[in-house]
This record gives sequence, C-alpha cells and structure tokens, in this order.
Amino acid sequence: MLAFKDTQLALIHIPLPLYSSFLQSILQILLPNDSQDGHSTFNGVGAVQPPPAWPYEHPFVNISVTPIECSVVCSRKLANDIFVPALNLLDPKSRDQVSITSEDYVVMQVDGEGLDAGQRVLELTSPLALAGISIFFITTYFSDYILVPIRYKTQVVHALEERGFIFEDQTSCYVNPSHHSRQHSSPQSFEVRPPGTPPPATVSELQTRTFATLKRRNIVPTVDSCLRLVQCAGRRDGANGISEGRNRSSMTSTADDALHLGLVKCLISPPYPKFLSLTLTDTEPASLLLDPSLLPNFAPDILLGSKDDFLIPITLDLRDLPMESTGIICGVAGRLVGGTAGQLESAVEMSYLSTARAGTVMVAEDELKRALVALRGAENGSSTPD
Repeated sequence: MLAFKDTQLALIHIPLPLYSSFLQSILQILLPNDSQDGHSTFNGVGAVQPPPAWPYEHPFVNISVTPIECSVVCSRKLANDIFVPALNLLDPKSRDQVSITSEDYVVMQVDGEGLDAGQRVLELTSPLALAGISIFFITTYFSDYILVPIRYKTQVVHALEERGFIFEDQTSCYVNPSHHSRQHSSPQSFEVRPPGTPPPATVSELQTRTFATLKRRNIVPTVDSCLRLVQCAGRRDGANGISEGRNRSSMTSTADDALHLGLVKCLISPPYPKFLSLTLTDTEPASLLLDPSLLPNFAPDILLGSKDDFLIPITLDLRDLPMESTGIICGVAGRLVGGTAGQLESAVEMSYLSTARAGTVMVAEDELKRALVALRGAENGSSTPD
C-alpha cells in the first residue's frame, strides 16, 4: 500500500565543511512548532533542552550526514523559514556551494510488508523510469519513501496504473493485486535528462544509459573498509512512538524525550556524525541508519532493531554531476539485482538511500563481495573487489 503525504518538499545539499553553519537549522526542524519561536535545543556548549512535546509533527523530513555531504529533505516552508536565512549569512563563496532545489517534490510512503526491499524498488520504479519520471528512493526501518517532482504527480499515478497498480480514492493509496504475476524490472537511474532526450524504451537501454553516464563521469562504487551501519527505529508501542490522537502519557513522554536527546547528541557530535540518516514522519516512529559508534548516545531499550547486524554502504559520489542528476544510484541498484539474479544463485538483498548529491546501496557484510563483483563487473569487467 502506498500513500502520498500532504507536503511539498525541498532537497538541500550542504557540504560537510559547512555543516556547523547549518547545525542550528537542522536542530530546529526536530522541534515542534510551539518550540521553534525563540527556543533552541542546543545552547552552543552541548547542553540539550528537550522540547515540551514530541512526536514529530511534519509529514516528512530526512536528515542524512554521510561521508559525501549533509543532505536535508524538508518542507518548502521549513527550507524558506529556517535554511534560507542561515544560507544568507554565509559569504558568497560558501553560499555557492550549498544547493536548495527550486522545484518542489512530493513523497509517497510505501508499506514495507510483502516484497523484500529490492523487489519493492523494482516493482515501483521501473514503470516510472520508462515513463521518464525521475525519483529519489529512501528505505527506512518500517517503510520506503519515493520522492518525485510535483509536476510529475499525475504522470506517476498514470504510469503505475498502467502497470496494474490501483490507486484508491485517486489521491491516497494503491494496492497491487497482481504483483506475483508481473515480471520484475530494474529501477530507473534518477538521471534527469536534458530537454528533448526521450526516455529509454526498455529496461536494458535504461541500464546501459546509467552505466554510460557513470563511466563518462568517472564515478565508481566505493566502500570505506572502516564504516559499518546499523538500522534501527523508535518503538511503535507506547515508547518513542506516535501516540493516538497525539496524547502522550508520562511514560511515552519520557521515552520520546530520551530518543530526542539521543538524536540531538548524534547531530552535535564534533565535527559531524560519520554516518547518520534520520527519517521523521507524522505517521511512524523515527527511523535511523547510523554508525554504531553513535549508539551510546541513546538510553538502553530506546531503539528497535539488532545492534549486531551490520550493513555495509556502497557509495556513489555524485557531486560532480549536475544537481538535477541526483539519484543515479537506483539504476546501479537495479543492475546489481539483475546481475546477481542472472549470474548467481540468488539476488543480493539491499536497501537504498538517495541523498542530494550521493547515492548509497546498503548490503549485509556477508553479501558485500557478491555485490561488488556484480557492480564492478557490470561497469568494467572486474570480478575482484578492492
């Protein structure tokens, strides 16, 4: 099941050297509205003041700090009210390094049950790719989220209906009654084509274009041998979850405050977190993908998820591509699934994180070698990971 959230989003790219210049802005979007006027969670010396109420009230926010960048997805209003003033305080040279999309995006929430993460991406993105619609894809602990330019919203509905997806009430959600009978296809590359360039006619052509673009730009999948990630989340039940009707018991309030304090501690880790991706919505608990060294910032039993099942990020640095080319990682992930499924006994299970200027595929530690063989073999015939 999939639902459009009631928000219009902006995507923000912040170079890591400028992270501290936007730290106050990032912390502000964690606060409820009644705390944003004249109050801060951070006093400049590390002291944290929890907000008077939490769960999160904005439909969708993603804050990601990776080895490549700080990337923020938030409502256009938050971007204009909180990030633009911080941007205007920078010197001209620094200001030019920060990007805020001029086009608004909408976000769809995909129920995480049913197909595995890779197959959900294939089911949803291939019809959009072949329709020439660029998207971003973010996997979280409970759900997946697809961001599309708002001008393509009607085409998104049409493209998915053409492939058998049924939207209920025209605006809210869809069900896919025939996914077991459809052939899985690979996802799109997210590359926004220049005007006049037609979309690919086939998935094979799509993947060929994706890898040609990567090769032309000298973009290769990289792995930091020292970086491991864990995926976890706030609890759905009475602790750091979203309470029915937004009424919080004292127990829920304490748990929410503890989660909030842990998040703030992660964000103020000097000079910035090594890897942290935080997704906040108004319908689900917080979802985190983070460097395990950040876990001590959270009180025991605050987070769901195994702390011992490590994921390895495979990163594509897209900073040398135009801003509108963001998201090419999904095409690479599609080639990865297709390559491993066709050449090996089973596909590599993976999840995805699209950020403003980078793309990341996450795989389990024991799947890393197979993933790199497929990716690097697809690109240049290499069969041995570094």
